[in-house]
Amino acid sequence: MTERPKVAPYLTVTPAAAAIAWYVNAFGARQKAFMPAVDGVRVLHCELEINGGTLMLNDAFPEFGQTRTPLPGEPVTSTVSLEFATGKEVDDLFAKATNFGAKGEAQPTNSFWGTRFAVLRDPFGHRWMLNGPLA
Repeated sequence: MTERPKVAPYLTVTPAAAAIAWYVNAFGARQKAFMPAVDGVRVLHCELEINGGTLMLNDAFPEFGQTRTPLPGEPVTSTVSLEFATGKEVDDLFAKATNFGAKGEAQPTNSFWGTRFAVLRDPFGHRWMLNGPLA
């Protein structure tokens, strides 16, 4: 059995299949697990490896509870942080993700706390902080 990560974000995003494709293309994610829903349309569970960490996601299933994705224009309040080995990786991923439709909220900059730092929001409303050490 594979060891589970100690902490892993679990995002509800609709359509999950589109988000999975976006994370694969923009972030270089690798799909580790995939479970389609019985309806044949939605994703019940997906596990992705991104930058050495784990991200899990699924579509909203309002028929099983109160969970829902944000309405258009409604910001998601959680943020996922990605830590990189170099500041150049921050610049490269920011450029790639924004080319794939992410909106930059904070352009890559050298922060006062000693990292190359940027913030973006993916096309599904989720916020991502990117950090890498200064050279």
